[in-house]
Amino acid sequence: MDKVIIQNLRATVILGIHDWERITLREIIINATLFADTRPAALSDDIVDCVNYSDMSKKLRAHAESAARMTIEALAGDLVEICLQEPRVLKAIVRVDKPGAVPEADSVAVEVEREKQAQG
Repeated sequence: MDKVIIQNLRATVILGIHDWERITLREIIINATLFADTRPAALSDDIVDCVNYSDMSKKLRAHAESAARMTIEALAGDLVEICLQEPRVLKAIVRVDKPGAVPEADSVAVEVEREKQAQG
């Protein structure tokens, strides 16, 4: 299966369980791998047949910046579901990195992988 990859998308968010995290904006990094059949787009060379990565990036960033989630797990789950709402996306992997979350590490991250459920 083909992949459309959004790499190192930055968003400024409220994310965390501590009181100070609920009022302090921090930068996170979002990576998304969107699995789709890109053959129709390759044949037509037309954006209407593509997974529009620009629109998807805007949706992911807008949600991350407005969600104010407590956990990285919840935010990553939200973002992967947004990816799966795109009709051409059959499967998605979303990773959310929270730089500086642990002083001894560059970053901590949660990566989720979901497939679109078959319509019954």
